[in-house]
Amino acid sequence: MRGFPALPSRPAGWFRRLLQKPRQSSIHTSSSSHSTASHSLPSSPSSSSSSSAWNSNSSSSTSTAQPDCPAPVDIISSSDARWVKRYDVCICHSEVDLEFVEELVSYLESQPQSLRCFLQLRDSVAGGAVVTELCEAVQNSHCWVMLITPSFLQDPWCRYQMHQALAEAPMAGGRTIPVLKDIDRKDYPKELRNLYYIYTALKENCFRRIRDTVLRYLEELCRSSTSGME
Repeated sequence: MRGFPALPSRPAGWFRRLLQKPRQSSIHTSSSSHSTASHSLPSSPSSSSSSSAWNSNSSSSTSTAQPDCPAPVDIISSSDARWVKRYDVCICHSEVDLEFVEELVSYLESQPQSLRCFLQLRDSVAGGAVVTELCEAVQNSHCWVMLITPSFLQDPWCRYQMHQALAEAPMAGGRTIPVLKDIDRKDYPKELRNLYYIYTALKENCFRRIRDTVLRYLEELCRSSTSGME
């Protein structure tokens, strides 16, 4: 019986090369896996970068959308517009309310801006005609505070001064500042119905709002004067 031929002790060269050559599928899989990994790794920084860019752009656009606040104005030395008039504010009031008004004047005049107030019993010229003094006080003041109380409504001189102020600045423009004290809303003078008023529920808050209103007007006055000169 013929036996099978003996196998060579070493495989032929072509067979050895076949065993050592990696399979195409494994190469493709490995390459594909590596390629996927190499593309997925940078995606995180890229997305972070784009997120940061979005946040930056978002904050930038938000910042741009906000209105620019006007630069502060030095109303003491920046313009001569304030000093054209003798007083910054004229307080129109009844004599019955003098104590309240004196506190208000003391508060305004103690401010860093050194607001100048006209107080009738203090600043009127002795022997001067009442009508003349009241008219000059209105004409020589930038703003007018109307302290509207029951006594104010009954005082013909107070109403006269109120009408003079409205005639001086019909559209007001922040110059006429009504302040209500101890009266109902229904008693608010019809001549002032188109103007917002300040209520004296809290004295400190009321004084602060009057100050802020006067300063706002003076700042706008000085800013307009300065821009007109440029």
